[in-house]
Amino acid sequence: MPYNPDRPRRSSLRLKGYDYTQPGAYFVTLCTKNRECLFGQIVGGIVKLNEYGRIVAQSWQWLEQQYSYVELDTWVVMPNHLHGIIIITDTASNIKRKPLGRLVGAFKTVSAKKINQLRQTPGYPVWQRDFYDRINRNDRSLEITRQYITENPLKWYEDSENPDRIQEIQFDQIPF
Repeated sequence: MPYNPDRPRRSSLRLKGYDYTQPGAYFVTLCTKNRECLFGQIVGGIVKLNEYGRIVAQSWQWLEQQYSYVELDTWVVMPNHLHGIIIITDTASNIKRKPLGRLVGAFKTVSAKKINQLRQTPGYPVWQRDFYDRINRNDRSLEITRQYITENPLKWYEDSENPDRIQEIQFDQIPF
């Protein structure tokens, strides 16, 4: 992409100096452009994916099929984001591994192309420019992350990513 001085620069969300090709369990969150609820809805704490959401789920699973050193752990497609744990293994030690950002980029490209083909909007952005990650450094961290992902649909009504979330009204904010 050519340099555009009018485009705002973002600082990297990655841990400076960390080698994201090394084996490990990485928790990632990817959000849709403008947090648009594009992939379905949550009904009674259960994710109901639409066709776009099913494309995202299939594209996520494609990562594991495409790259022998990638294992997908717990993951969920939400209406406007995806949470997942990508495990980069050391079983394919003679293969040059892509860094986490390149793996996520491949997923975003594959899913966006398929969604845009379906809705006839070639080149239209599906995902926000970056993604969030956290390195799970021990079993306890990994278990907490798995629980968070699993429970995410149950907590959608209060999720900050939910544009229709229930917000608590402070008593002192009620006009009398």
